[in-house]
Formats: sequence, structure tokens, C-alpha cells
Amino acid sequence: GFIGVDIFFVISGFLITTIIMQSHAASDFSYRDFYARRIRRIFPALMLVLAATLAFGWYALLPREFAELGKQAAGGAAFVANFIFWGESGYFDTAAETKPLLHLWSLGIEEQFYIFWPLLLGVAWRRRWPVVRLLWVIAVASFLVNVTTVHPFREAAFYSPASRFWELMVGGILACMRLKPVAPSAWRSHLQSVLGVGLIVLGLVMTRSDKAFPGWWALLPTLGAVSCIAAGPTGLLNKYLLSNRVMVWIGLISYPLYLWHWPLLVYA
Repeated sequence: GFIGVDIFFVISGFLITTIIMQSHAASDFSYRDFYARRIRRIFPALMLVLAATLAFGWYALLPREFAELGKQAAGGAAFVANFIFWGESGYFDTAAETKPLLHLWSLGIEEQFYIFWPLLLGVAWRRRWPVVRLLWVIAVASFLVNVTTVHPFREAAFYSPASRFWELMVGGILACMRLKPVAPSAWRSHLQSVLGVGLIVLGLVMTRSDKAFPGWWALLPTLGAVSCIAAGPTGLLNKYLLSNRVMVWIGLISYPLYLWHWPLLVYA
């Protein structure tokens, strides 16, 4: 299930880049408004989960474990959870089952993206840099960091933003390409939808914790997510599978599900 993070990074890169570029095109982008929306979206639910996890940990954990939890909670609130866990043991070892806030590593990368990306896009827009080329350069560089470090430095490849930003950039590339209207093609949408869902399912079946991940394996969920988004709402499986009420409802509560699932599993 951990490949869901890779899917989320693509969706987030697409969504945030679309918001920023459309705002710049309309000359109404505001850094203050952008960061205020992100804070309102992320922090109320996050603070509740951190408080509940610490409160239960006071009773359930040994003193040393509770001290570590406090450090991890501070890292989760300060946008650096991925660096905290990078400095500790691996994600897939047995120790992972004793870390109630381990999942916040991905939120840390997301928050670092929120800080870095609007500033860079703002500079690129003002100086009229070719944004798509810029995205490709960052994506290729980040992917190379990913595949070259995943074997000798597995934990670094998993937790580092340098080896994860390519997944966000892939979504951003699609967002920039979508800023210019394209003539819809029903068959292309259907093909992209089926291919996208197929790659995600293949990733769920093929990817295991004993494989070098992210590495090349991360291409399955990443390209699958891109293909699904590119298919649009008229794509075959998008229209009849991903758009049904149950799936949409899960999507609407996906952030609190993400926040709560790991603490509950660990404490159970």
C-alpha cells in the first residue's frame, strides 16, 4: 500500500502547479493566500492527530519510546519529519511497527514542496523561463538521484526530497501541458484510463518491501497516476470506476484517513 504515496505526489504536483500557473496567468497569485490555504488544509487535522498520538503514547509507551515520539511529533509539526526518520532506522524493518508517526515523512516532503515550488515558479514566470523545460530538468535530475542511490543508500532514496521531487514534477509537467486546451479524443482518453489503472494495479501486485524502492519500481504508480489524470473525466475507467460515489467519498476523506491510519495500526 505504500505506493499510494507516489500516486499522491503526482496528484499533488499536478494540482498545485495548476493552481499556481493559472493564478500567475490571471495576475492574481498571492504567496500569502497560497500558504494560508495550505496551512488551513493541513494543520488543524494534523495537530489533532499529533495531540491524540502523544496523549495515548503517554500511557502506552515506555519513557524512551515516548521521548522519541516527542521528537517525531516536533518534526511532523516543523515540516522535517522525513529528515527525522531518515536519521533513524529503516522504514521497512520491524522498528517501523513501533513508530506511530512514521507516515508523516511523506507530509514532510509535501510541505517542503509547498515552500520551494511557488517561489521557483514565481521566478520562472517573471523571467519568462520555459517552465516545462525547467520541470523536465528537475524531474530528470531527481530521478537520477533516485535510481543511483536506491541500492547503496536505500533510506536516503526513500526519505530524501531530492529523490522524490521527480514524482511531483511529473504531475507538474502534465499540469503545464494542460494549460493549453487540447482537442479531446475519446479513444485516447479510454486508452490512458485503462493504462493508468493497469499500471497502478501492477504496482500494487509487483512492488514489495524487499525490492529496491522507490528506484525504477516507482515508475509503475507514478506513470499510472499521470495516465489516469491525463485521461480526464471521460476516460473509461475514470468515468465508471474512479468516479463512483464510494471512490469519490474515499477521496474526500483521504487526508484524515492518511493521518489516522498509521497511529491506529501501530498502537493496535
